[in-house]
Amino acid sequence: MKWQFNSFAQTDLGLVREGNEDSAVSCANLIAVADGMGGHAGGEVASAIAIDSLIKLIPLLADESIDLDSREDLFLNITHEIDLKILDQSKSHPELSGMGTTLTALSILNNNVELLHVGDSRCYRFRDNKLHQLSYDHTVMQELLDQGRLTPQEVFDHPQRSLLTQALMGDSGLDPILLTFEIKKSDCFLLCSDGLTNVLSDYEISKIIEANKDDQIPHALIKEVRSKGAPDNITIIWSQVTSDNQPVKIIKFGAANE
Repeated sequence: MKWQFNSFAQTDLGLVREGNEDSAVSCANLIAVADGMGGHAGGEVASAIAIDSLIKLIPLLADESIDLDSREDLFLNITHEIDLKILDQSKSHPELSGMGTTLTALSILNNNVELLHVGDSRCYRFRDNKLHQLSYDHTVMQELLDQGRLTPQEVFDHPQRSLLTQALMGDSGLDPILLTFEIKKSDCFLLCSDGLTNVLSDYEISKIIEANKDDQIPHALIKEVRSKGAPDNITIIWSQVTSDNQPVKIIKFGAANE
């Protein structure tokens, strides 16, 4: 069986930020969200570099004449290519020095989804009406949570909850991990920037998913975030896994589309 993503996506400036530093892409075999940082211009550039680099990789990931191990290696190592491009841009344009981006990308390879993740944008799986976080937040708060020094509620309310321990910043300090999950019929996946998860709890997100049709979920989530102040850009991709044979249409949005 040949699996594909059927995605519904939306990005929103929020109510505080002047520019959108998020970038994202969706197509039949890849979905990804990147949340830029380092000032308005720098964040936009870094997240767009990440998404544009992934887009160039899409045909290779879909090419079944290339063995699975090679496609996995290409997917994993794209992070180093992105890091080098960010470094080159920072050297060429000193005003962009210090820019960076998160990257959370999900690719369908054979009967699995492969999760590539750096930073604190998130990937969730929705299966059997249960929302489960697949990605691991690369943040100081997550490390303190793991050590038992903070409770989940203290992390959720902490003013430094977005302080990252890993990001694509051109400094080569990366330890990317590729996680593999077997696809099951009716699996759905949620990719989002922290503009969603810093405002809504997993419980709140799950309730909104349950109450809405697939094509309405991104809008409903963003509407709820905006009702609570929306201090950051919000980008959401909601994807069903389907065996339907859809046309391979690449849609990019946010900073990568400007």
